[in-house]
Amino acid sequence: MVRVAAVGAGSFGRNHLRVYRELETSGQPVALAAAVEPDAERARETAKTYGIPVFASVEELLRSGPRCDAASVAVPTVEHHSVAMQLLDAGLDLLVEKPLAATLGEADELVALAERKSRILQPGHLERFNPAVVAIEPKLHRPMFFEAHRLSVFTPRALDVDVVLDLMIHDLDIVLTFANSPVREVRAVGLPILSPKVDIANVRVEFESGCVANFTASRVSTERVRKLRFFEPRQYVSIDYARRDLLVIRLDGSVPPEIAAALEGGKLDPAVLAQLAAGGKGGPGPGLSFAKPAIQAGEPLRLEIESFLESVRSRRAPRVTARQGRDALALALEIQGCMAAHAVRAGLRDFFEPSV
Repeated sequence: MVRVAAVGAGSFGRNHLRVYRELETSGQPVALAAAVEPDAERARETAKTYGIPVFASVEELLRSGPRCDAASVAVPTVEHHSVAMQLLDAGLDLLVEKPLAATLGEADELVALAERKSRILQPGHLERFNPAVVAIEPKLHRPMFFEAHRLSVFTPRALDVDVVLDLMIHDLDIVLTFANSPVREVRAVGLPILSPKVDIANVRVEFESGCVANFTASRVSTERVRKLRFFEPRQYVSIDYARRDLLVIRLDGSVPPEIAAALEGGKLDPAVLAQLAAGGKGGPGPGLSFAKPAIQAGEPLRLEIESFLESVRSRRAPRVTARQGRDALALALEIQGCMAAHAVRAGLRDFFEPSV
């Protein structure tokens, strides 16, 4: 039995509370033992809904609360370091929502403390548990070009960080894992639109392997899009995170050489590829075939938490390690630096500061 606490009962912390209780009532060996929430109204609501003690601070939980083995940390990013350090030092295993910390120095301190205390420290990179990602990952074969789009309508949630740490970091983590190569070059542009921080960003990353990835993230879109496309030798893969859907289009020897070369180099417009694959009313065109690999259904957050709890019980490294979370944060911070440098070069001061 793993006794867990949920630290933070805000917009996403509520989901952690819900999943832990669902797992508990379904008979899994986990018990939701306590929560931490400084907002008095949310604390009362949480205590009433889940019938657990709710404390105003981590210090109160550790001093007066029930014994806990593990915790989810779903507080604002700027608080990740201080909250997680206290809990790790007290001997708890942690699932910390992404990003792992606000700075690289803070992330390094968390990783070092977790290793010193022999604690599980799993960053909450939710999309790694998306059934479509889980299905394609074992079948990867030298992806060379990525296109990631993550768009959301504006909400006041998570405005303590910019769109890179809020949304894009999911795709940064996936691509870093899939590309499996050191980063060689980063180019980035970003602008604040409805908040003081960057709300829309476009990024190009080149890896030492020659792989290239383009990322677009926006939290001021009129629609919600969560998609990743990538090209491998003679293969095109499309992941729709929101629908948890996976499509693989393969080429055989009858495809014209120029199309095959464009596909493998990531230069063939996906819309053109879709047209070729459709082949009009007669189905897929010559040399192109559709495949939809089997996907095991499941809510990514529940799968993530189940995986975390299994690591707590088995003491095996989590599917997403603390060092992988640290690497995703490092790339995100490098992107922020590139965006800031671009803003200076392009004279975009009026976008970032109110006109005098």
